[in-house]
Amino acid sequence: MDLTSRVALITGAGHRLGRAITLALARRGMHVAIHYHRSAREAEVTAHAAAELGVRTVTLAADLRDPAAARALPERAAQHFGQLDVLINSAGIMTRATVEETTPELWDDVMAINLRASFFTVQGALPWLRKAKGKVVNLADLGGLEPWPGYAAHCISKAGVVMLTETLARALAPEITVNAVAPGAVLPPEDWDAAAREHLARTTPLKRLGSPDDVTGAILYLLEHGDYVTGETLVVDGGRRIR
Repeated sequence: MDLTSRVALITGAGHRLGRAITLALARRGMHVAIHYHRSAREAEVTAHAAAELGVRTVTLAADLRDPAAARALPERAAQHFGQLDVLINSAGIMTRATVEETTPELWDDVMAINLRASFFTVQGALPWLRKAKGKVVNLADLGGLEPWPGYAAHCISKAGVVMLTETLARALAPEITVNAVAPGAVLPPEDWDAAAREHLARTTPLKRLGSPDDVTGAILYLLEHGDYVTGETLVVDGGRRIR
């Protein structure tokens, strides 16, 4: 897919990895719909940075815990630009909680944002993506492929994203490709100290933490060169899964 003048909707695009993805797409000439929930200021900063790259932007607020809001979001983006070619489901939360510490409220929030929202956002995007022969990329996580007892609900939700990707890929072929990227040690939680980050780098086979560029490079491969790839989860983890 030639991304120039195409339109992408990126959920959770106001900060961290979502912002990096948005700007990577803007550098390729894509117009970007920047979704946020509570991060209005951060979304505007992202939009300004993308606009400086010469593309059109729009910021769209939505609480993706509401399935109706998730389903309606792609239509809002498509109506603004007149098309929608790519959907990046980047919105997510990572909450530390063991099995014993996981409450029903925490479970519901994690599942609603990390898993259910992606399904209904894709559902809402279908008419436009079919018309464009478009692409979906979901953000999974290494935690969806290996168990982390301290992040029980998170791991289960991200394992769901892997199966969501495979199911949607089969259901929506051949018009739409659906893939996922599963980052590993790329952006550790902001409250991790230097010692924790150093330990994470030391125990990664490639002996370093990843960067947002590692993840955006994988996404760009799937969008620009992965026309014969669907239903796959591309792991970007420095080899942690095989350590």
